[in-house]
Amino acid sequence: MAIVADLGPPATGAHHDARIQINDVSISDLMDCIALGVNDFKRAPLYGMFFGGVYAVGGLSILWVSFALGYFYLAYPFIMGFALFAPFAAAGTYEISRRLERGQPLSWGIVLGAVWSRAGMEFGWLALVSLFTLIIWLDIAVFLFLAFFGAHVPSLPELFTTVFSTSYGMMFFMVGNAVGAVIALIVFSFTAVAPPLLADREVDFVTAMTTSVRAVIANPKTMIAWAAVIGMDLALSFVTLFVGLIVILPILGHITWHLYRKLID
Repeated sequence: MAIVADLGPPATGAHHDARIQINDVSISDLMDCIALGVNDFKRAPLYGMFFGGVYAVGGLSILWVSFALGYFYLAYPFIMGFALFAPFAAAGTYEISRRLERGQPLSWGIVLGAVWSRAGMEFGWLALVSLFTLIIWLDIAVFLFLAFFGAHVPSLPELFTTVFSTSYGMMFFMVGNAVGAVIALIVFSFTAVAPPLLADREVDFVTAMTTSVRAVIANPKTMIAWAAVIGMDLALSFVTLFVGLIVILPILGHITWHLYRKLID
């Protein structure tokens, strides 16, 4: 079964697909995509590990800057917000999977340049939307911190003790994570398939975003399951101080490509 999305007007400089079919996908289809994504990574590991390594360095840099500037209390929301940009960091993996799927050769020049050469401007607009969402999330995080702790900034040991050993601190932790989860779900809805759609077709970023939202609405159980997989994998990578991203990010990128291919006609 397919749902046909009749979307709005195209952006300047981008071709608009007036009718984009959104297919029903099951948990079984998601499992197939996971297997295909892992296989793609095995077939071209160095390319994927490059993108994963760049993203990992970015995460470590944000963590270092947070502590260096004395904003350690914002390190956690910074890192959670940083996860919003994983679909863009994995952009090269979409091209890798696309070329592997078509039996086309791979090279560093092709992989690094193909996505941005086809959808650079539209990709940039989509990234800007995510950046705006990150700013909102950080504003909310600061507001929540001030609401619970006031103007006093506790030391790092004091903050940990308060959060994990008092009911007051646990309330702060749960509220912060709940709000963050809602924002993450919203961002996931418009980026679930938008980046690979932009990489694959000449569509504008608004069309890509609305198509992604429609795909999530049409397949809530499967897409929520996929969001949970992404969340658990990213959490694991954070526990390993981002080292796990070297492998986890490209695999997630490859899986995203195959899920996009099942979802969109």
